[in-house]
Amino acid sequence: MTVRRLRASPARGGALHSPWGHVAQGAAALAAGMGVGRFVYTPILPLMHSQAGLSTATGANLATANYVGYFLGALAGILSPALVRSRATLRTGLAVLSVSLAAMPAAQEAAVWIVLRLCAGVSSALIFVIAAGSLFSRLREHPAHLPGWAFGGVGAGIALSGLLVLALRSVADWRTAWWASAALAALLAAVAWNLRPEAAPTAAAASGAAAAEGPMLRKRRWFGALFASYVLEGVGYIVAGTFLVAAIEQSSPGWIGSGAWVLVGLAAVPSSALWARFGRRWSRPDLLLAALVIQAVGIALPAVVPGVAAALASAVLFGATFIGISTLALATGAHLRFPRSVALLTAGYSVGQILGPLAVTPLLHHGYHQALILAAVVVLAAACAAAVLRIGFPHHTVVVREATPIRSPAPTDDDPAADRRRL
Repeated sequence: MTVRRLRASPARGGALHSPWGHVAQGAAALAAGMGVGRFVYTPILPLMHSQAGLSTATGANLATANYVGYFLGALAGILSPALVRSRATLRTGLAVLSVSLAAMPAAQEAAVWIVLRLCAGVSSALIFVIAAGSLFSRLREHPAHLPGWAFGGVGAGIALSGLLVLALRSVADWRTAWWASAALAALLAAVAWNLRPEAAPTAAAASGAAAAEGPMLRKRRWFGALFASYVLEGVGYIVAGTFLVAAIEQSSPGWIGSGAWVLVGLAAVPSSALWARFGRRWSRPDLLLAALVIQAVGIALPAVVPGVAAALASAVLFGATFIGISTLALATGAHLRFPRSVALLTAGYSVGQILGPLAVTPLLHHGYHQALILAAVVVLAAACAAAVLRIGFPHHTVVVREATPIRSPAPTDDDPAADRRRL
């Protein structure tokens, strides 16, 4: 029988080991895979424009390559569930990610950069799906804010990598920024190295899930609304996630753009835990709707209101919502007990991220403000889908518990085998 050490048992006075070690490992994995591996490109992008001769169109293509890789990694998790329950896959992804970041300055050709960002995207997706699955499964019986703090690792990675770029931009070039980010990713990978992935389902759990298939089929429409909302969120948020710094630097001093990105990360650190705490009073669909509306306002703000104050407010609103939205969406999929919900939602999210830069590329010839307006409109469309999710949402679901061994009835005095069982 497998013993899950992280699960608290009220009858025994709690788990033997604190869950915070698992939270720290999950946060480090998400910080490396997402905060650094994916999003360090955002503050480095202006440096590559000015120092490496990177064109606006090529910059968008590099972003798209990373998102295509992310989709391929998420798709691999759907087609091969065992792949995202493997510690070897996690470790390989962390190693490949660090190497791909370190190799960026070694090349000058756009084609090589595209391949490297593609590899980084595949690694990021695998790391994210493994870490998210591990957190939702192994911390299931603990308070909901614990996985939230782990997802805050994405924000910590964004803040740390943003601070690195901000510190280096006046004393070094874009190459040093990539090397420093690779070193940071390697350090975080070392902390996450022994993270335990989600365990494979037991035969008893599989039979229990099959018994619950009828109720699950009746909930497909809610998952469909959730999926549509999350795909649209992927389209809208990634435009801001890629071009927000460059957009701010168009009308503000250069340090404001990098400083705003650090604010995004700092606001993201506690956001998932706070949204999880809000779940004590409001339902997840309500919170998802509110977060999407707030994010749309934050994305549009620097495009419609000039000045440093609007740029910094935009960074705080964006950072306070984008990780929270992901956590709420993935937790809602888990609440619906939809099979492979994390991998499916991550794949849909990545499709949206592929479409986002492609949709706004024609607008980039006129700067980034029009792109931000379009992104805000798409996020509002995601909010509309979340509003549909609220209609009749099943707040209470059938919980499928792991089967426990069937115990024989207590022997009675007239039981012929009683004496033998007492021996």
